[in-house]
Order: sequence, then C-alpha cells, then structure tokens
Amino acid sequence: MVNTFGTIQFKEKPSIASTGVVVGPMEKDSPFAASFDEILPLENEKDESYEQANTRFIEKACAVTVQKGREQMDNIDMFIGGDLINQLSPTNFAARKLAIPFLGVFSACASSMESVILGSLLIESGNAKSILAGASSHHPAVERQFRYPLEYGAQKPGTAQWTVTGAGFALLQNHAKNAPIITHATIGRVVDGGQQNPLHMGAAMAPAARDTIERHLKNTNSKISDYDVIMTGDLGKIGLSILKEMFQDEDSGVILQDAGAQFYGDDSFFNAGASGAGCSATVFFSHIYKQLKNGVYKRVLLVATGALLSPLTFQQGETIPCIAHAIECRMEKRG
Repeated sequence: MVNTFGTIQFKEKPSIASTGVVVGPMEKDSPFAASFDEILPLENEKDESYEQANTRFIEKACAVTVQKGREQMDNIDMFIGGDLINQLSPTNFAARKLAIPFLGVFSACASSMESVILGSLLIESGNAKSILAGASSHHPAVERQFRYPLEYGAQKPGTAQWTVTGAGFALLQNHAKNAPIITHATIGRVVDGGQQNPLHMGAAMAPAARDTIERHLKNTNSKISDYDVIMTGDLGKIGLSILKEMFQDEDSGVILQDAGAQFYGDDSFFNAGASGAGCSATVFFSHIYKQLKNGVYKRVLLVATGALLSPLTFQQGETIPCIAHAIECRMEKRG
C-alpha cells in the first residue's frame, strides 16, 4: 500500500462483493431506475418523521446488500456510513438496529466514497473481512435542515439541485469472486473557491472535483482517456459543464460524467439536477456497479463531491469549503 500525496494503492485489491440501493418515489422516473433494487412508494410512512424514514431507507439498503452478498449480518465486521442530517442521526439510529461495530463519517455528499475508502483500508490491513459502506440522503429532511421546509413552498433558481431520497451501500470483502475490485483511492483536499450561494453547489464543488481528479491521474500515471468513465457525484448540469471546461485540453469527451446531472434526466422540474449523499451512492452502487459486473466498463473512477457547509456557517457569512473523494474500480475475474 503506497500513499502518494493522498492517493492509496491497494495491493490486496478489496472487492465490492454486492450492493444495495433503495430510493424514494420521486426517483422512480430516473434513467437509472432499472438498476435500483427497490423503489419505495412513500418518502415517509404514517406517523414517521422524515429522519426516521431516512433511517429505514438505510436499514433496507443494508439488508438488501447483505442478502445479495449471501452473507449474514452477524458476519459483518463493521458498518461505515454517513448522511446529511444533524450529527448523522439517521445513520446512527440505523447502526443501533444493525448492532455491529460502527464508524460514522461526514464528508457531506462525498460521504459514500469516504466510507468505501475507510472500509478498503481496514480490509487491506487484514483487520476486517466484510464491511458495509455507503451513504444516504432524504429530500424533505435535508430541505428542512439546510434550506426551507417543503411546506414553505420556496421558489428556487435554475442553479439549485434536488436532494435524492435514497440509500446506497456496498459489501466490501477481500478476494470476492467475479466482483469489481478497488485498485486505488484518492483522498480529497478541502478546496474553497470562494462561493457563498448554497443554491449553486455545482460551482462550489467543481474545483474540488478537479483537484482530486488531477492528483489521481498524476499519482497513478494515468490520463482521462484510460478510463471508460470518470463519474463525479453531484455537480449537477452546471457544475459538470464547469468541470469539463477545466479539462477542455484533456480530450475528456463523454468520459467525464456526473451522477447529479443525469439522475433526473432532462426534467426541468429538478433544475440543475440531483444532489445529496444518496445521489452518488445510489448511482455508483447500481448503474456503474452493474456496468462493471457485465463487462461494459473495465476501468472507472468514481468521484463523490461534497460541500462542507452547515446552516450555521451560511448564517455567519462563510464561504463554502468543498471536498471530493475518489476510488478507482476495475473488473478482474478471480477464480
């Protein structure tokens, strides 16, 4: 395991043995919907708070992941996850029910890849054999905390993005058969481009995505064209266009993609696209994972982006620091 300024090479190549993705009703029309494991008809059930519903989504996604991996929850060494709600409340309460050792993480919408990187390090070191890692978000809960309650009916500009209601988790194991492997990871640096508008997150996060991608390419002696796809987490349509401009001399073509830009297709109702910790988690662990498993993709770079603001920092007039964590995955068959 070699660390080159934030880039880690995994010699043991931890595997993504299985994944589980559960989303809400607004996500049923997503172009990725066919790859989701379960689409729930309600964002929350009767007498259930939005935060409790978020917890239930996490529990369901974890159960699906373990079942598809033909494992038992009792055999999982650790649960690593995060969300966007006060002190990770939904994930904390899901961990209460799962009753396995737990690490809560927060990198905002980059939490899914932070979870996977930490899990891969534990497997690489030989201190764990099976780990559940991922993240989630819940639209009404996030709107209430970071912006306005839905009942307020606030109008949003075209730069705004729609928080995904969904949870995505992966079962990480060492040497799983016929499973995508994680060869490298690049840990993000906090990058602040001076943006202050919480309804224009794509512009705020694009510089962090660029920094992580550039370092990963340099440290792995790679170029953009070496990959089938480099997919960022939730820059949205505007943020993706900014990122492509940053790499305009690199012949990025269609290789640079973004989960948030594609999540709701061309529906203008969702403005600049999707966001949320569940955005990258659900797309990476459904569509991208299946493309790897089916041999459509052989080498991908998954870059989850996160805006590290809070309601407090916004009220205090702070700018928005951002981060992006990346993992490189390949499909190599093992006997």
